[in-house]
Amino acid sequence: MSGGVDSSVAAALLVQQGYDVTGAFMVNYDDKNNLTSCWRGDYQDALRVAAKLKIPLLRLNFVREYKKSVLDYMYAEYKKGRTPNPDVLCNKFVKFGFWMKKAKSLGFDYLATGHYALLSQKSIKSVKSRDLSFPRRRESSVQLLAAKDDNKDQTYFLHQLSQEQLKHIIFPIGEYTKDQVRKLAEKFELPTAKKEESMGICFIGEVPMKEFLQKKIKTKKGKIILNGTKEILGEHEGVPFYTIGQRLGLNNKPYFVVKKDVKKNILFVGHENDPDLLKKEIMVENINWISGQKPKLPLKCEVRLRHRQTLQKCNVQSVKAKNSNSVIVKFDNPQKAVTPGQFAVLYSKGVCLGGGVIK
Repeated sequence: MSGGVDSSVAAALLVQQGYDVTGAFMVNYDDKNNLTSCWRGDYQDALRVAAKLKIPLLRLNFVREYKKSVLDYMYAEYKKGRTPNPDVLCNKFVKFGFWMKKAKSLGFDYLATGHYALLSQKSIKSVKSRDLSFPRRRESSVQLLAAKDDNKDQTYFLHQLSQEQLKHIIFPIGEYTKDQVRKLAEKFELPTAKKEESMGICFIGEVPMKEFLQKKIKTKKGKIILNGTKEILGEHEGVPFYTIGQRLGLNNKPYFVVKKDVKKNILFVGHENDPDLLKKEIMVENINWISGQKPKLPLKCEVRLRHRQTLQKCNVQSVKAKNSNSVIVKFDNPQKAVTPGQFAVLYSKGVCLGGGVIK
């Protein structure tokens, strides 16, 4: 329970359905330089919701685990000039990794979250007692399906999960739209019913990314060069602070980051229609196939290169290298501002197949 409306409604629905529910609030990041910890306000909201629902609320601390599995990776990627997605890693390693392990050790049967996603199983075994064996769903394989609300679907952030994780998860609000969730929150008279949406970094809050990165990455001025020429248009504060496709205002004209030279600390920019902003194909590394089995390739399917992007038709092909866990994704239509370090997530008929890191 994050203190937001989605997880609050998820808990309320489970209580309504007769589950023995215990809330859990995770502390994953704590800025010791601030007099007030960033998570305390959300924790107070989660406490109020738990009191309203008459359920206990645990407070679990995963600050060390989050730093090692998410933050350290994020800083390392930015230093390489790539743009990682910390929320994907948070789900894989923290929410459904360390938290799931902790829940199992405490005797809980399932983890439920406020994610907008669906699973292929509609029915779940009834749980009459807390069984340390962590009961499984009846089916042997679980599919991760897109949520009812296309605009809120969060399967992009969940594509790194495994069968072992998915078999112990419940997504109570996946069949609802955001508007319906708001109405349910009002119906249940939850204290978070009118709380605004948080759009910040997972568990850290709405901090500007550049400001956050500067805690670990020093600024280093370098040249901004017009792509395809030697014309210097200005100075930047360090390649890691910029991402492919980012819009920059230079000399009262709009330019877009086309590529980065990390070693020479040079930022190359171009106009909106710069051909180097378009990619016909990409390599995707460290693929996680949610089914646990690599499908037969080549495979015609759809891909999403960032959250909320409209699904794009593509053809997934094998990499010739032996025992490679990478694939080549060829787009039916060239894609703009493809960003190394982000995730390419594959879909077929509403089923999330999995995905990996864009090289």
